Amino acid sequence: MNSADIFGLVNDFLADRGIYALVLILFFLGMFGMIVCKNYLKKLMSMNIMQVSIIFFFLCFAQKEGGMIPVLDGITNDPSAYINPLPHALMLTAIVVSLGTTGVALALLMRLKDKYGTVEEDELLGRMSE
Repeated sequence: MNSADIFGLVNDFLADRGIYALVLILFFLGMFGMIVCKNYLKKLMSMNIMQVSIIFFFLCFAQKEGGMIPVLDGITNDPSAYINPLPHALMLTAIVVSLGTTGVALALLMRLKDKYGTVEEDELLGRMSE
């Protein structure tokens, strides 16, 4: 197997399943940020990256080859030809919940910054124990 064959296999894999590789990269990037970062704002951003990767996963998983949107237009009456709209509706709900969670978390971070003067985890824990 030469390098052109390997490149072809990698190219075919990324064309078919590349979005799942992107989802894994984003998820583990967000997890890494949640574990490593000591700044609560950076932790919140990492959490949002994880949420976006999960939303991408469910939206991509819901697609099917040659599927149509489920609108009654007289083209076909075969239900197997349509894409299931439930995952899309659930992910729209997840986006709204994510925005609400982010808004509340930002408000809490602003209150912590006003009261303790920092959003760094170590400094904040030290100042809260005084």
